[in-house]
Amino acid sequence: MTEQEQLIASRRAEPWREELRKQMKNKERTEIPRVKMNELDPEYRSHTRREEVNLGLTAEQARREAQRCLDCPKPTCMQGCPVGIQIPSFIKNIERGEFLEAARILKETSALPAVCGRVCPQEKQCESQCIHLKMGKEPVAIGYLERFAADYERESGHISVPEVAPANGIKVAVVGSGPAGLSFAGEMAKRGYDVTVFEALHEIGGVLKYGIPEFRLPNQIVDVEIDGLRKMGVHFVTNCIIGKTLSYDDLHDDGFRGIFVASGAGLPNFMGIPGENLVGVMSSNEYLTRVNLMDAADPDSDTPVMEGKRVAVIGGGNTAMDSVRTARRLGAQRAMIVYRRSEEEMPARVEEVKHAKEEGVEFLTLHNPIEYLGDERGRVRQMRLQKMQLGEPDASGRRRPVPVEGAIETVDVDEVIVSVGVSPNPLIPRAFKGLEISKKGTIVVDEASRRSALPDVYAGGDIVRGGATVILAMGDGKKAAEGMDNALR
Repeated sequence: MTEQEQLIASRRAEPWREELRKQMKNKERTEIPRVKMNELDPEYRSHTRREEVNLGLTAEQARREAQRCLDCPKPTCMQGCPVGIQIPSFIKNIERGEFLEAARILKETSALPAVCGRVCPQEKQCESQCIHLKMGKEPVAIGYLERFAADYERESGHISVPEVAPANGIKVAVVGSGPAGLSFAGEMAKRGYDVTVFEALHEIGGVLKYGIPEFRLPNQIVDVEIDGLRKMGVHFVTNCIIGKTLSYDDLHDDGFRGIFVASGAGLPNFMGIPGENLVGVMSSNEYLTRVNLMDAADPDSDTPVMEGKRVAVIGGGNTAMDSVRTARRLGAQRAMIVYRRSEEEMPARVEEVKHAKEEGVEFLTLHNPIEYLGDERGRVRQMRLQKMQLGEPDASGRRRPVPVEGAIETVDVDEVIVSVGVSPNPLIPRAFKGLEISKKGTIVVDEASRRSALPDVYAGGDIVRGGATVILAMGDGKKAAEGMDNALR
C-alpha cells in the first residue's frame, strides 16, 4: 500500500466520518442538486475591471454541496488531480463545518488552493472523474468547495502554514515564479531545502499576475498564497533574469545544487497573414501584460494601452476569453471572438464562454482571418474573414476547419488581439548549454522526475509543455521536487 493509500485509509477510519455516513444515506446525497455559483450581474461587471465575477459560496451552500460527496472508498476524483489533493477529506470537513481543517488539508498537497479553486479546469480534471457522472448526475463542485475553504481561512485571519522539515542546508534555485515554480518552491521548502525563486519581472506570480485578469483571479489572492510560501522560508528575488543577470555558472558559484526551470511560454505566436504589422494589432500576451501588470488601462499610466471600440480577438482558448472580456471592460462597444472552428471545439472553459456571452461578447465561429486592412496612417481598420466548415478530424482529434470557397466577408475593427498560442521562452534553452531541446523549443525532461539532460537542472510547466494549464504546471512542480529531492539525498 502506498503512502497516499495509507493516508486515505487512515482518514476514512476517523470516527466522525462514520457519523456523517449515518446522518444521510447515499441515495439522499445523490438527490441534492449541484450548487450554482453566486455571480456579479453581467451588465454591471462588464464595466468594472477589478471586481471578481464569481463571488464564492456561502457557508450554508458549501456544507450542502459537501453533502453530495459520497466519500468513495477509492476516490476516483483524486486520480484526476495532478497534485493529488485529498479531495474527500477536505470536502467531508466542510460538511461538518470544520472549514479551517479543510483548508489545512488542502495545503498539505497544494501550494495555491485559492488560485486553483478559481482557475483550475476542474471539469476536465477531478470533477470529470466524479462517481456522480456514472449515475447521470452532475459532479460534486470540487473547485467551488476548494475556493470556499481557502477563502474562509484567509478571511478568518487564521492562516495555517504547512509543516516544514528541519533545514538541511542545501540551496536550490527556481527560475520563474509562475504556478510551476511556486509549487516546486513549496514542496522543497517542506522538505527542508533553502529555496530561492528568481523572477524576471518586478512582481512575483508569473502568469497568475500578468496573464489572468483580476475579474477572474484578484492579485490579492495570489499575494496571500505567495506570503504563505515566504512564511515557509522561501526567498524571492525580482528583476533578475536568469541567463542574463545571472548565468548557470553564477548559480553554481552561489552554492545552488539544483535548479528548477519554470520560465514559461511567453513568446506569442502570430498567423503570418498580411497586415499583422499594422498599428492596433497585438498579441494577447502584450495586451494582458500591459493591462494586468502595468496598469495600462489607467488614464494616467506611463504606458497606456489602446482602447478599441470595435475589438476582435482571434482564438478560442481561455486567454482569448480573458482578452475579449478585458476589452469589453475597457469600453469596446463591439467585442468579438473570431474562431475557425465551432463553439464545441473551443478549448476555453465552458464557464468562461458563458461569462463572455453574458457580458455581450459576439462569437464569430467558423471564421478565420486572412488579412487585416489599414488606413493611410497604418492603423488597422478592417479584417477579411474566410468562412469555414468542419471536415475530418485532425491530429488533435477535433474536426479540421476547411475554407468555404468564395465565402469571404469584411468586418470593421480598430483593434485586433491575436491569441493563437504561445511558444516557450527561448532564453534558458539558449543560455544553459547541454539541455536537450525539442523542435518546438521546449526543454526535454524525464516524464517521472522532470529531470533534464543537465543532471542538476529540472524543468516543468509551459517551458516543457508549451501552453498548458495552471494545475498541470503545479503537478510538474511537485514531480520535479520529488525527483530533485531523491537525487540530492
